[in-house]
Amino acid sequence: MNNYVTFVGSISRRPSVIQFEDGSKVARFLVTTPKIYRKNDGKYVSRLDWHRIFAWGNMASFIESNAEIGKKVAIHGRVVNRTFLDKKGKQQHSTEVELRQIIGL
Repeated sequence: MNNYVTFVGSISRRPSVIQFEDGSKVARFLVTTPKIYRKNDGKYVSRLDWHRIFAWGNMASFIESNAEIGKKVAIHGRVVNRTFLDKKGKQQHSTEVELRQIIGL
């Protein structure tokens, strides 16, 4: 239970939903969180951190029907690290959040 995260951000990309032959679904989308920090020269800088989110089953159906780009949401989920081979056969790493709860703000 140590790898759960909760954060607030904005839905930044329309969900892509895949439905499998057995009827199950997975939805994938992106959420951005702003980060503002001060540089050594005293100037403030803003940037966006991008988070990959995925959801299964009923949660995927909910995301498919209700997710809107720009909508502010609170996300709670489990951090998942993946290793995979890309199209060129090179090993890649990805960190995603398996959605457990989402609240529109």
